[in-house]
Amino acid sequence: MFLTTGTLHFLKPDLFVKIVPPRLPWPLGLVYLTGFLELVGGAGLLVPRFQRVAAYGLVALLIAVLPANIYMATGPVKFGGFLDQPLYHWIRIPFQGMLIAWVLWCAK
Repeated sequence: MFLTTGTLHFLKPDLFVKIVPPRLPWPLGLVYLTGFLELVGGAGLLVPRFQRVAAYGLVALLIAVLPANIYMATGPVKFGGFLDQPLYHWIRIPFQGMLIAWVLWCAK
């Protein structure tokens, strides 16, 4: 999953730039940085020697991007179609907690 979403940060950066809260500088740079970190963390989970450090890095990343998910749920972000449903935006927030638990489980 992290490899896929990390790749999407580079293929469709405009989708991710939309959810960067306006108070943060360099939205496109942040999108590329988080995409890179997702790729590195996702790859690290696949290598037993690096699973633990990758998991902790991904947990930190998931916490760091939580403001983007909150902004998406409460802000004027529009994607079109199903992705504009408020329920979809709000479900992403607790999903971060489930992802954190899953990543930590992978680190064991």
